[in-house]
Amino acid sequence: MTTPCAASPRPPTDGAPSGPSPESSRSRPGRTVANSPALTGRRLTLALGAMALGGFTIGTTEFASMGLLPQIATGLSVTVPEAGRLISAYALGVVIGAPLIVVAAARMERTRLLVLLAASIAVTNALSAVAPTYPAMLAARFLAGVPHGAYFGVAALIAAALAGPARRARAVSMVMLGLTIATMVGVPLATALGQAVGWRSTYGLVVLTALATVVAVWRFVPPLPRPAAPASARSELRAFRYPQVWFALGIGAIGFGGMFAVYSYIGEIVPEVFSLTSAAVPVALLVFGIGMALGNLVAGRLADRSVMGTVVAGLVGMAVLLVGFALTGPVLTAGLPILGMTGLFLIATISQFLGPSLQTRLLDASPDAPSLAAALHHSALNIGNATGAWIGGAVIAAGLGYLAPAWAGAILAVAGLAVAGASILVEQRDTERALI
Repeated sequence: MTTPCAASPRPPTDGAPSGPSPESSRSRPGRTVANSPALTGRRLTLALGAMALGGFTIGTTEFASMGLLPQIATGLSVTVPEAGRLISAYALGVVIGAPLIVVAAARMERTRLLVLLAASIAVTNALSAVAPTYPAMLAARFLAGVPHGAYFGVAALIAAALAGPARRARAVSMVMLGLTIATMVGVPLATALGQAVGWRSTYGLVVLTALATVVAVWRFVPPLPRPAAPASARSELRAFRYPQVWFALGIGAIGFGGMFAVYSYIGEIVPEVFSLTSAAVPVALLVFGIGMALGNLVAGRLADRSVMGTVVAGLVGMAVLLVGFALTGPVLTAGLPILGMTGLFLIATISQFLGPSLQTRLLDASPDAPSLAAALHHSALNIGNATGAWIGGAVIAAGLGYLAPAWAGAILAVAGLAVAGASILVEQRDTERALI
């Protein structure tokens, strides 16, 4: 399925070339940009790798807290549920921070903004590492979430501009790959470090990778040429005028919740459904992380062919796999956990079809305000995170069992598919009207 948007992608105007500028003609090695910002070969790989390192840093700080809640609760003299509010504070920071930062820094050169965002990640995680009390830690985790969405939104915009129209989605997926690698490597390592040395050391590790990101982005990511019409707070706010922006955000906030309904409760599913010990939980998380990384790479290639086709495939596949996972419950409890691990791997893989494709969709849907639209993508995904986790917990609390989150997730995926269908129909209608 190919939409007009996917068939003839438009490069975002915020990074569109319009001739050299003082920002783009510096003589410092590795920082010079020609009239066209597109890079190839090793230079593009280094630029994308530098931005992916920031994604790795963000993924580590976001998810490592989940595995250290008992230690954090003990260290701050609070209950585990109270410690869990630190995760909610981080998510709230993501939702609020993304639009505020992008609008406030609308006139700032994108690469310079990315460096400042990486630096702020280092500072806020340093505050998390030394917070002496629970209220201070709550504030530090909120502040740590503030640059999250803006970082990914700006990085996606730069990646799309540097890679060129034909490879935009693939470049965006490479930046997002840092986040998925964090679920495989960063989170387990940070969790093990926190358990062995103390939970504060986890945030210290994040500070180091954030500082490495600052250096790597400054060195390898070139500044983009100034657009013909520089962005402003008013121009960025135009993103809210486009119906397709709202549709894409709705797909992410609802449909992506399907994955989180299951992912949030792997710690309970593995022992209760797979009949394995809690020692197998890290293995299940590793399997899930590998699936996410693979799905992210595949999605980038597919979305370069059809953005909405990839979105629809992800939602349909997620719904089918979640239903299948729920139906295999009797088999899993009978002693065949390999099927459960396979199910988790497939769910993780197909769910990642939504990430790069929706990010690219938002760049297309708001051509004159791409920075805000791209940043809002991560606000929407964090809403999906919270929604999926809440609904999954609600059905478990209702006594429906530990496979009930899979049924709930399937419903969320179908609801997201309905939003995607409405998006396609509205776009087709608008295209037909434009041709009359």
